[in-house]
Amino acid sequence: MKATKASLDWLSDVAVFAVNRLPAHSDHNYYATLKEAQRKESMPWRHSLNGAWKFNYAANPASRPVDFYKTSFSCEGWNYIEVPGHIQLQGYGQPQYVNTMYPWDGHEDLRPPQISSDHNPVGSYATSFEVPGNMAGKPLFISFQGVETAFYVWLNGEFVGYGEDSFTPSEFELTPFVKEGDNKLAVEVYQRSTGSWLEDQDFWRFSGIFRDVYLYTVPEVHAQDVSLRMELNDSYDNGSLNVSLAFRSVVPSGTKAVLDLYDASGVLIVSEVIVLDGLESERTSLQVKNPSLWSAERPYLYSLYIRIVGADGNEIEVIPQRVGFRRFEMEDKIMKLNGKRVVFKGVNRHEFNSRRGRAITNEDMLWDIKALKRNNINAVRTSHYPNQSYWYELCDEYGVYVIDEMNLETHGSWQKMGAVEPSWNIPGSKPEWQDIVMDRAISLYERDKNHPSVIIWSLGNESYVGDVLVNVARYFRTVDPSRLVHYEGVFYDRAFTEASDMESRMYAKVADIEEYLNNDPDKPYISCEYMHAMGNSLGGMRKYTDLEQKYPMYQGGFIWDYIDQVIVKENRYGDEFLAYGGDFDDRPTDYNFCTNGIVYANRELSPKMQDVKFLYQNVKLAPERDGLLIRNDNLFEDTGAFALEIALFREGIEVHRFEVEAAVAAGNEARIAYNIEEQVGEPGEYAVHASLKLKQATLWAEEGYEIAFGEHIFKVAGQAVDAAAAHGKLRVANGDVNIGVHGRNFRIMFSKQAHTMTSIVFDGREMIAAPPVPLFWRATTDNDKGYSQGFDSGLWYAASLTRKSVGIDVSEAKDGSAITVAYRFRFSISETAEAKIAYTVNANGSVRVQAEYKGAPGLPRLPIFAVSFKVKADYDQLEWYAMGPEENYADRANGARLCVFENTAADNVAAYAVPQESGNRTGVRRLSVRNRDGHGLRIVSSGEPVECNVSPYTAFELENAQHHYELPEVHYTVITVAGRQMGVGGDDSWGAPVHEEYTISGEQDLAFEFTIERA
Repeated sequence: MKATKASLDWLSDVAVFAVNRLPAHSDHNYYATLKEAQRKESMPWRHSLNGAWKFNYAANPASRPVDFYKTSFSCEGWNYIEVPGHIQLQGYGQPQYVNTMYPWDGHEDLRPPQISSDHNPVGSYATSFEVPGNMAGKPLFISFQGVETAFYVWLNGEFVGYGEDSFTPSEFELTPFVKEGDNKLAVEVYQRSTGSWLEDQDFWRFSGIFRDVYLYTVPEVHAQDVSLRMELNDSYDNGSLNVSLAFRSVVPSGTKAVLDLYDASGVLIVSEVIVLDGLESERTSLQVKNPSLWSAERPYLYSLYIRIVGADGNEIEVIPQRVGFRRFEMEDKIMKLNGKRVVFKGVNRHEFNSRRGRAITNEDMLWDIKALKRNNINAVRTSHYPNQSYWYELCDEYGVYVIDEMNLETHGSWQKMGAVEPSWNIPGSKPEWQDIVMDRAISLYERDKNHPSVIIWSLGNESYVGDVLVNVARYFRTVDPSRLVHYEGVFYDRAFTEASDMESRMYAKVADIEEYLNNDPDKPYISCEYMHAMGNSLGGMRKYTDLEQKYPMYQGGFIWDYIDQVIVKENRYGDEFLAYGGDFDDRPTDYNFCTNGIVYANRELSPKMQDVKFLYQNVKLAPERDGLLIRNDNLFEDTGAFALEIALFREGIEVHRFEVEAAVAAGNEARIAYNIEEQVGEPGEYAVHASLKLKQATLWAEEGYEIAFGEHIFKVAGQAVDAAAAHGKLRVANGDVNIGVHGRNFRIMFSKQAHTMTSIVFDGREMIAAPPVPLFWRATTDNDKGYSQGFDSGLWYAASLTRKSVGIDVSEAKDGSAITVAYRFRFSISETAEAKIAYTVNANGSVRVQAEYKGAPGLPRLPIFAVSFKVKADYDQLEWYAMGPEENYADRANGARLCVFENTAADNVAAYAVPQESGNRTGVRRLSVRNRDGHGLRIVSSGEPVECNVSPYTAFELENAQHHYELPEVHYTVITVAGRQMGVGGDDSWGAPVHEEYTISGEQDLAFEFTIERA
């Protein structure tokens, strides 16, 4: 659409979404000379307008400065705002987080395409520029890489254009309006527009100019659009590079294009010259014999230079392009890359920075791509909008498969509080919405079409389904047969199954996936979202990854999601904290439902990544005592780039380490024998660790970085030494209220009144700050809340606080070397359920703790069965021999290894946005809790390993805090030793319980034991 004057009517007109906007085109760079292009520096023909702009904020259109764009209007008194950046993160308006509902729900009754006239914040931006010298006298354009959600542009008081679609570029020509000297550029940004109905993604609702803005010019002959199409023959030994060039205008006589293709080492492979006389477009094809193929495993890129040369022989324009030869297709109902079945080990990724929102930096993206590669993530879904162009360059270079998703989600129009109700769904099959939706698809395709990492186009997210999206799918297939089309929404109406080439579902349970795959399906299966990683989550992920080997048509999934969407904010005392929905007084809101990352918002890995890395590793290592089975699930690469290192540990202490050769071809397995028997001597527990490590540094990791791991644990029998059987007698002082047990350099005290052990003194130091008690409750996780565990199991909260002692039993060894004091407890929740904790003090000062629980019919599941006590906060230095090093649980311990590691009590409070259960370790053999002087106590498992958590906070303190700053000052270290804790779950966070095998029945009897000794 063309216009010379702006109209506010466009904001609510579904037919108007781009006025005077230039056609979408490829995201290529171009330079004046080949030398410039080869240096890969910033384009001289591009001039950034990023920086401080004058700014005015208005709550609605009626209160905006209407004439601010005029040259006669002075903006001198205005404040400044940073571009790129969000308005709401720079002191104006209000950040708001909602998931599925529209942000105006409950404020106004609106239906598409209506927008509010009262609640539509307007940002008025103004800046000035002088045309750079190298652009003077040439055509001048402006590019807005991302503006949310609609905006108008003026230059020197003249209307330039209007754009919607927050996540693809909007570009306009400025040539007719530019003048010598200062030029006043004015941009008016609206938070609400027709586009807002199409941008109901699960994210923070911001507005403003949040991506780069720049001026650019073009040479007299300019390839406005470049299209690359790589084809491979069936034997993959011949490649065709099909190049299409579309010029801004008719090319003058005598002009030619020289196309030179270089391999990764800089060797010229093929060259082609085409004559462009009088053409506006041209195509050619370059043939490459035995091309090196692009994949996530080996992202081989050629360099193509397209030189536009004038009749005088001088270069006019040089376009550099990275080229990856790969073939992605559906064959026999299986998605294949270069002839091999591909499995997506993926994650959904929002663009997010805890201080900048979606205005992320190149440094953020570089950190992200390295994090994906370092943790065996081979695929990313750009949920749910096109990302910055630099991200696709990184995916090309580093090797990550991309599902490229168009900017579309209309969740609130068809699903309300989880119920499917599409009575007013958009776009559906409404023809008036076809053009605005199709425009978003065209903008996505045209910009990203040349990136080899993009292998699937996605029609958007959670917008139900209908004719509009079917037409978009047809468009993608027409313009690009080299990629497939994805859309999950066909699950809700199979009449529109044409909209997706694969069966894609969200949060389908394993049983549902298997049911689909076992019934002769027409399409392969992926989970476009699975393992909802909200808070302490990702339990049971192995149940999904095990499907990879079981079903050829199961082709992986994408974890939800990559990074926590939380924002740095100050509390009332000026302390920074990570804020989620509702913390900005934003209503409606979905509170902390934005905290689902396997990476924290500050770009540190969360403990959940430990299992992701292990379960996604392409090379599986299964060591045994006499050798190792190595299975290489790579599609193309052997294991030659890695060193295979074997380490033998006894009781956590390394006794031997060596390397073995392990060149296993892709898709093969081999058994490698070794002999460690000479190092296996003394009785005890041994662990064999197998590690696959980089022989050389890569773009994403240093030499020696471990990319795959496997473990084998075995025991060597022998005469056990009973440390507790020390010689000597105990002195027992059986008082009226207390029982004191005295020995060499220790004293243990039991209370008949408090019904517990009240004191352990080792070498004159009191260890007990608060005595041991039975514990049946853990701080509720986000997943626990999601399936309302507290409704059924909340009585265990009360049982943990309100037990009643019903007896004390005391028995002494005849030789005086031991005494046992046992306490029995009853609970108001049951007439028959009981618990018992027995303490046996031995002559060496160790205390053996035996905990028993007698179940009763009708009782709900226990979150945990443990004994918990406090020591002084000074005792916070921890040394573990357990499964670690990161926290792990019964259903999330695949990536943990048996090892010795150290941390502090504070380290075990994971940075989940809402405080909750965290820091647990399974398989605990021993745990030392010391102060900085090295004094303290040790927990040692007796028989079966236990689970332990050491934290500055009790489960109840964590339970009662909604943010970390609400937690009390630290006065204690809380030691919790559990016979068992339930898993954390993660199939979803709104109703899926922990899998049955990882729960604890309240009806069964339970028992465990451990020993407390001086460290």
